[in-house]
Amino acid sequence: MPYGYYQFVRLAGLIGFAILANNSRQQGKQTEMLIYIGLALLFQPFIKVALGRTIWNIVDVIVGIGLILSLVSSKNQN
Repeated sequence: MPYGYYQFVRLAGLIGFAILANNSRQQGKQTEMLIYIGLALLFQPFIKVALGRTIWNIVDVIVGIGLILSLVSSKNQN
């Protein structure tokens, strides 16, 4: 994929995690808020975090699974 695609994905991740952090703060979930802030900083497009392709793939899978579990648990609470 072109480099611009990855820049867009990182910007979308930053915005998405910032929104999730704000929602967690409003719900009083301090731990979730800190996790989302950390992920927003990790995925931000302005200062590149060089982890290597293999580690980034592992991080992406773990974050994806975590987001799915977060979605499922929030639906079960509602």
